[in-house]
Amino acid sequence: MKNQHFKNLLELNIAVVFISTSGVLGRSISFTPEITIWWRCLFAAILIGLFCRYKKYDFKISNRKDGFSLLLSGFLLGAHWVTYFYALHLSNVAIGMLSLFTYPVITALLEPVFFKTKLSKNQLILSGLVLIGIYLLTPELNFENSDTKGVIMGIISAVFYALRNIITKRNLSHYNASKVMFYQMIVIISLLFPVLFEDNSHYADINNWGRLLTLALVTTAIGHTLFVNSFKNFKISAVSIMSSMSPIYGILFGILFLSEIPSLSTFIGGALILTTVIIESIQTKKQL
Repeated sequence: MKNQHFKNLLELNIAVVFISTSGVLGRSISFTPEITIWWRCLFAAILIGLFCRYKKYDFKISNRKDGFSLLLSGFLLGAHWVTYFYALHLSNVAIGMLSLFTYPVITALLEPVFFKTKLSKNQLILSGLVLIGIYLLTPELNFENSDTKGVIMGIISAVFYALRNIITKRNLSHYNASKVMFYQMIVIISLLFPVLFEDNSHYADINNWGRLLTLALVTTAIGHTLFVNSFKNFKISAVSIMSSMSPIYGILFGILFLSEIPSLSTFIGGALILTTVIIESIQTKKQL
């Protein structure tokens, strides 16, 4: 039993580290976010599909309700990735990842709507602290400023991600994680197909394709599948606590590979957001 728990914990940690590579990879790929996400999902769908065939997983969808949930969660995941990559392109790895990581607190605010629970005063206070953290991330309240746009896109991305996780947890947790990811990739590929007719001037850059393959295999096929699978082995609160390391790993990757050194205000705002996330996760765990 202890060995199985250690294995599950190790898988969740690996998932967090692998997902953290999205920042540095998304920032360094010169395709538009929409084209990057389309190719990412195509490569990931092929890899996950081959894995499912190897494991002889059943691709059958049980009912129409599950099919709608897969369609909706796939749309939300695609919207999350596109807006997140815009946040990375507009600002930097630190701001993009930290603004996205408001999603655990956003999840706490949205859960009462989906699970008919009461919103506590503590959650409202923590949400206020997150707003202060976001204010510190934002260099100035100027919508012409690129970093400000990055923060806004990161928060929008966080809302999409929170909704996707809630729907996946509530409606699709009885399916194999690889199967869920495969169908979500198919939905995104279908919805973003028109972007292939846009500018393709960067296709000749071989470095883009290497980064895309890494994004598809390491970040998506392995990282996100292990992350979705962790929903079965841990409470959402435990997953949130562990995944709060993701921006820290991402910022370290940004420093190492892109030489992006965050400003002092980014460090302070990020620390406030991450502290709030951890407090909210611990409080949620105590309530269970």
